[in-house]
Amino acid sequence: MNFFSKILSLIKPYWVNGLLNAVFNILAVIFSVVSLTMVIPFLRLLFGTEELVDKAPQLGISVDSVIDYFYYYLSKIIIEHGRYDALFFICVLVTVLFFLKNLCRYLALHVLAVVRNKAVRDIRNEIYKKMLSLPLGYFSNEKKGDLTARMTTDVQEIEWSVMSSLEVAFRDPVSIILFLFAMLLMSPELTLFVLILLPITGFIIGKVGNSLRRYAELGQSKMGDIISIIDETLSGMRIIKAFNAEEATLNKFKGESDKHSNFLISMYRKKDLSSPLTEFLGAAVLVTVMWFGGKMVLSDSTEIDAAMFIGFIAIFSQIIPPAKSFATAYYHIKKGMASMQRIEEVLQVESNIKDKPDAKVIDGFSDKIEYKNLSFVYENANTEIVLRNINFELRKGETVALVGPSGGGKSTLADLIPRYYDPTEGDITIDGVSLRDCKLKSLRALMGIVTQESILFNDTIYNNIAFGKPDASKEEIEEAARVANAHDFILEFDNGYETNIGDRGGKLSGGQRQRLSIARAILKNPAILILDEATSSLDTESEMLVQEALNKLMENRTSLVIAHRLSTIQHANRIVVIDNGEIVEEGEHEELLNKNGLYRKLHDMQTFA
Repeated sequence: MNFFSKILSLIKPYWVNGLLNAVFNILAVIFSVVSLTMVIPFLRLLFGTEELVDKAPQLGISVDSVIDYFYYYLSKIIIEHGRYDALFFICVLVTVLFFLKNLCRYLALHVLAVVRNKAVRDIRNEIYKKMLSLPLGYFSNEKKGDLTARMTTDVQEIEWSVMSSLEVAFRDPVSIILFLFAMLLMSPELTLFVLILLPITGFIIGKVGNSLRRYAELGQSKMGDIISIIDETLSGMRIIKAFNAEEATLNKFKGESDKHSNFLISMYRKKDLSSPLTEFLGAAVLVTVMWFGGKMVLSDSTEIDAAMFIGFIAIFSQIIPPAKSFATAYYHIKKGMASMQRIEEVLQVESNIKDKPDAKVIDGFSDKIEYKNLSFVYENANTEIVLRNINFELRKGETVALVGPSGGGKSTLADLIPRYYDPTEGDITIDGVSLRDCKLKSLRALMGIVTQESILFNDTIYNNIAFGKPDASKEEIEEAARVANAHDFILEFDNGYETNIGDRGGKLSGGQRQRLSIARAILKNPAILILDEATSSLDTESEMLVQEALNKLMENRTSLVIAHRLSTIQHANRIVVIDNGEIVEEGEHEELLNKNGLYRKLHDMQTFA
């Protein structure tokens, strides 16, 4: 979708406001043209060259008929009341016309405010919705800061550069056309001369605008790099200070900031050229028209007189401001096109994790989840195969533990069940139905996930626990917290469950955050539970409390547990040992110890440690 089609699609829902804006703008220009043409009878009245009309013309709907009737009415005032009253009449008429013109301009802006602000809101909502629909693999290949920049600074740039120019885009072309039409009625020959000059100025302005877009695109890209560095700095502040890396980090930031600044300097130099360039070109055209039109007035062969020529110049001079603002808006739009292109790049990304047209809704889980000849490699990653020829079952009510050295593929194996990714080869089925044939929402509704890093939100404890079940009652939430060994520490806060836990739960300890994550999973009451090293980063006391909560959570539930500490999974129904993306051992705890294989080696290393 090209830029202008996208803008039209955004403002289409608000077409009534757009239509009203156009109507009010047309009325404003008509009142402006009529008020300016009053200079002609005004000058003729002052210089005594006004030809009196004593016979009333037939009033019709044509422009000539209206003009003839106006001159008849003005002549009638002069004959009956004198030239002073006629002069007063023209002055009052001009005042009323200017009032009506500015009233219409205000009303045009009033109705356009809805179009402008709601269109920007729709862009912001659209890109956020798209972000939520994209698979996890997309975010692994993109800079988080760049995506943040597209959702914030790029959307803001569209608001400032494009939507702020909508008024100009709606108003000024209408103004220019109607002014040219009035000039054409006054002097076709002189208007034709103007139309020859205007395209030349438009060509020059266009050349500058195209270069501005290139600089704007590079500048927005560099802003994404800056936001990425800021995000990394805030997330890794402890490490930066621990390694005395403040200066190195600052130098890296300064380097990106300097690049961004240099692009902006070049861009604003181009942009700042627009106003003086347009004004100079407009003045040059005006002087040329004055020279050409002056020759016509001095010539005896023309029908245009001095008063008519001054009226023509007055109207033509009114073309210069809208032409100037239209040129400035053109530069702004070119700048905004770069931001729109960056947003469109995200909106056009095709998600490979989506429902098939005939996908089935699964309401429950009655038999087993089965991995069949499964292999996997991350898309767009220059890595070896992560999983090779995986075959095993997770039966209903069973707890299966995945263990093995780091980087062996355990977390990837778990991520395939909620379809964060799809297998490269092979398949995963639930009760004999391929996960690809299930509706994503119904599939994920069966699952509860607790990860090593507790993912919490800057909200209250109550809302974080209720995240997976927003309609839960207060009693249900408190019961989930009790089962997760979280209720007691929650009550120690002054505001209890209404306590805000800060960004990513920063006001809580690691054990407290993990117990809230478990409470969230308990409240959801999932049929399938996935635990990804849920206790590996905790101290001994916290681990004991969290492990107790996890044991309650896993009761009578199908669980897939990824464990670093083997002591936590000894009572699993089965233990699957994974190394270098392959299943190397499988069995119960004692059975695997007796095999004297990799599991025994890992167990002994932890025991002796």
